[in-house]
Formats: sequence, C-alpha cells, structure tokens
Amino acid sequence: MDMVEFASLELIRLMVASLLAELRLLEIEVRESDLRNCRRLPKRDPRRKRPFFFPVTTSLSEWKLRTKPPRVPVGVSTGEERSWRTAPLLCSERKEAMEVRLAIAEKGLRCEEYDVSLPLSEHNEPWFMRLNPAGEVPVLVHNDNVICDPTQIMDYLEENFNTEGTPRLVPEEGSRYYLRVQHYRELLDSLPMDAYTHGCILHPQITADSHIPTYAAASIRTQIGNTQTELAKLAEQNPELKDAYIAKQRRLKSKLFDHDNLKYLKKLLDELESVMDQVETELQRRVEETPEEGNPSWLCGDFFSMADVSLAVTLHRLKFLGLSRRYWGNGNRVNVETYYERVVERPAFRRVLGHVNNILISAVLPVAFRVAKRNAPVIVGTTLLVGFLGGATYLAFLYMKKRLSPFS
Repeated sequence: MDMVEFASLELIRLMVASLLAELRLLEIEVRESDLRNCRRLPKRDPRRKRPFFFPVTTSLSEWKLRTKPPRVPVGVSTGEERSWRTAPLLCSERKEAMEVRLAIAEKGLRCEEYDVSLPLSEHNEPWFMRLNPAGEVPVLVHNDNVICDPTQIMDYLEENFNTEGTPRLVPEEGSRYYLRVQHYRELLDSLPMDAYTHGCILHPQITADSHIPTYAAASIRTQIGNTQTELAKLAEQNPELKDAYIAKQRRLKSKLFDHDNLKYLKKLLDELESVMDQVETELQRRVEETPEEGNPSWLCGDFFSMADVSLAVTLHRLKFLGLSRRYWGNGNRVNVETYYERVVERPAFRRVLGHVNNILISAVLPVAFRVAKRNAPVIVGTTLLVGFLGGATYLAFLYMKKRLSPFS
C-alpha cells in the first residue's frame, strides 16, 4: 500500500471516528439541555463555496501534495455598480483570517475566497510563500495591492469601500467612539491566540468542553512537530525562498518552545483574565447607557464595529478551545456571556463562522474530499471509496442530528 492509499484510508478512519464523537456529543447536548433553549443550527449559506477548517490530520504532511495558485477571478463586488477585480481572499481557520472574513460579511462585500488548507500545508507551498514570505494567512489581493497583515486588510476595506449603503465598522477619526474602538481592536488583537491554541492542544487538561476531539489533538501535535522538518526540506528544494523558509522555521521553533511550557501558558491565561475583566466592565457601561431591554448595545456603542469583530472571533475561538467555562461560562462574567449569545446569532456571523467549531463539517470531510479530488487520476478506486464514505458519513450525521433534535 503506497502513501496515498494509506493516507486516504487514514482519512476514512478519522471521518468515522469524528462522526461517532459528534453524535455522542449531540445526543448528550439534546438530553441535558432545556428544550425551551434549544435552537436550530444555522443553515448553510449557498454562496459559501467551501467550509474553512482547523487542521486535524498528520499523515498528509508526510507526502507531497503540490497545488497550483488560485485562479484570479473578476467582477467581485459589493453590487453591480461597485465592481472590483481581485484575486481570492486567501484564508483558513486562523483567528486573523476569521476576523477578515467576518468584517467582509458585516460590510456586505462580496469576495472570492480561497481556502488555504493547513492540514495539506498549502500555506508552506512555494506559490503561497512568494505571495506572502511569512507564510501566514490571510492575504488579500486587490488590483495591484497584495496585503498580508490582517489589520491592514480590514483598514484597507474601510478606506476603499465606504460608499453609501456600505456599513462602516470604524468610526470617523476624531469622533467620540474612534479611540474606544481602536483601543479594543489593539487590545484583543494583541492576545497570543497561537499560544492559547497550541497550549490547549499540548495540554488538554487545562480545558473543559473542548471542541477538539482527542484523536484530532494527538494528530495535530504530531503535525506541529513535523512542520519544522517540512520547512527545512522546502528550503533546500526552493533556494530562492530559502531565507523565508528558514525564518519561518525559527519563528515556529521559538513559539513551540514557549507554548509547550505549562507554566508559561498558565501565566498567559491568567493575564487573559484581566482583559476579560476589562471587556466585562465595558459591556456593563453599555448596559447602563441603554437600560431598555429592546435596544441592546455592542462593545463600543449602539453600533457593530471592528472591535466587535475582534471580540466575537476571540470568544468563538476560546469556546472552541474549551476555555469558555473559565472566562464566562460559570456566570462570572454575565455581560460577556450575554454578548456571545447575541453575536453568534448575527446573520453575518452565522453565514461565515457558524460551522467553524464543528470539526467534522469544517475539517475532516473537506480534507477528505480535497485529497480525493486531487488524486483521482492516480488512484481512482481509493478516491471513489473516500468520496462515497465521506458522503455517507456526512448524510448519516445530518440524519442522526435531525432524529436527535427535539424540533424534528
């Protein structure tokens, strides 16, 4: 059995294991929850071409899957009267990429998205490293502009797409709200989310109700370790990108050394407590400013801002990692808890991030289908098997979810 067949069969095992885990969690949730508080899962937006996902497999990084750069589409727009030409927004499941996607959705912009697969190491491919030598997502290409910094991307969107009918997420400079929004953007975007993510994977004992299955966490740990070797090989194979690969390898090595230190991780999580306290206090001010129940405010005022984009994605990632109980799930920060319950119901949030925390839907199946599609000319039999079982797994999950739902 060659490596491609082995990896395909490994994906089948992961899909089945993930399905069983999701069904068990779903059954427990339905049985234990108050029926009056149960809600339907958000419907899938037909405009969304592909889910974005969290890396869950390791065997894929051990064999080469070269991809071509994404095709440059045309006519992406906010409407027929405001067309703009752009390459896809290259993104993945990283917090920064999710913030950009949410900002685009909140502004009502249309953008061709290309999912850079972290499990398949597409962010380390030479074509992507030439686009962004740091090898990180997101990246936005608009006309002749290539923008790699997430904050700069969102500021670029604000500056260039502010016509009538397009919501502003950053108040006018000099207004009473501008400094408040900028303060919370900087505060929340400075949080070491990579450290939280790697730390919770390497030390699952510090989490509670994590959305990362045990088998996936083990696979991710192995993949993280393999990445350094992969970068070294790519540096040898691509001399013109050697400096970029070596720099990325050094950054990764330094991060992993810190993130594997449990004492250091606990220190970071303790520091996060003070940030959450500040957010709780700010939200309480909004409650006191607008005591009417029918007119709740957001973080910085009665409008949804870039600060809310940062806070919404931060809370959603903490929920995924199994840290929500510590920071707001036990009633210790009621305003944060209420805020999170409200923000996940926003149409833009449901559309672009509604299924991000579901490993099966957002990770296992997309990886399996992409691998099957790429290798169809090589191993048709295995590809068909992966596709068939993947589809059957997904349909079975939807069927069982419907049966277990109290509304069905």
